[in-house]
Amino acid sequence: MRIFKFGGASVKDADGIKNVLDVLQKVGFEDVLLVISAMGKTTNAMEIVIKNYFEKSNGLQSAVQDVKKHHNQILLDLFDNEDDDVFFAVNSLFADLEYFLRSNKSPNYNFVYDQVVSYGELLSTTIISHYFNFRGLKNNWIDVREFIKTDATYRDAEVNWDITQINISKNVKKKTFNITQGFIGSDENGFTTTLGREGSDYTAAIFAYCLNAESVTIWKDVPGVMNADPRYFENAILLNQISYREAIELAFYGATVIHPKTLQPLQKKEIPLFVKSFLNPQLPGTSVSKGADLEPKTPCYILKKDQLLLSLSSIDFSFIMEENISEIFSLLHQFKIKVSLIQNTAISFSVCLEDKFGNFDELKTILSKKFKVSYNENVSLFTIRHFTKEAAEIVEKDKTVLLKQISRETMQVVTKE
Repeated sequence: MRIFKFGGASVKDADGIKNVLDVLQKVGFEDVLLVISAMGKTTNAMEIVIKNYFEKSNGLQSAVQDVKKHHNQILLDLFDNEDDDVFFAVNSLFADLEYFLRSNKSPNYNFVYDQVVSYGELLSTTIISHYFNFRGLKNNWIDVREFIKTDATYRDAEVNWDITQINISKNVKKKTFNITQGFIGSDENGFTTTLGREGSDYTAAIFAYCLNAESVTIWKDVPGVMNADPRYFENAILLNQISYREAIELAFYGATVIHPKTLQPLQKKEIPLFVKSFLNPQLPGTSVSKGADLEPKTPCYILKKDQLLLSLSSIDFSFIMEENISEIFSLLHQFKIKVSLIQNTAISFSVCLEDKFGNFDELKTILSKKFKVSYNENVSLFTIRHFTKEAAEIVEKDKTVLLKQISRETMQVVTKE
């Protein structure tokens, strides 16, 4: 089997969905399992629904209506009449969503988040499955929550590989064109969980691993994996080949083209990953597989914006020792704050952080009891793999460098504009 993943940008409107059909007709869809994200900015729109829900705002209904209007317009653009089964299926999903918002008793934000945002993927795959059938491309829609089982860590769930392996290997029809959702799973009680933002790539890798797939292809609006984000760097070039190891390094440092969790299951079974353009599907794109670390060999730039640079120093000028660092990392883990860079001296300890869940203020209060705390908000972290002097100059130009760290292959620089 081949696993194809199409993200939100590829299915943001009716034209995008028609283009996905065109891509499949060009590259073939036999023995394919298709993983699809929510349409366009639907996840962001669902986050507005959740915000209004918790604020008990009068805007809740209009926020839901905005999501409805977007999907209904796509339905009208794709289908001839309102009697089609797809209109009933989509209305049923919205009815389920509204019932949850009326009846939910849980005050847990992360739980509510997962139950609500997951409708984005359910809606997109329902519409696309019906459209493909309507156009004669027969397919089997499957609910990923019946296959991928996780723990109950809402918004960042851990996959239960043993149960998931059994579910997928026994129940996915391998000689069928299957369509399913990215990003979501379910816990042992049947409640929906999510695998982290941009987790649809990971979903594709999970299915590939469990099905011993021939390959995974991630279809994007770029020609493949570039050595830099062209929005921030001029003269970005296409990487033809990346080894698993190098791709994992790039993902770890924050390269957004490939989700960090995606590569590990693929590498274990040496399943190649292709990143290709849904605008030009015949182009070769980028291959991530065994082989050369990087082709061509060139500096790779990764930018993470909106980071925090936290510096801790001992109040009494005593050394910051292993037990202090252990305690700090335990707190960072407790508050789900991701560390991107570490640097320490005898009496100080600095970390560049990503506060995805908004827990930094609470962490800061606790740390202030034992350490002198200073921090910079809204800093940028630049990572250069295979850096050169010229590459470093590009990153540092016209910026204030707050911290720099260099190893054999990698340079990291924290800057403030």
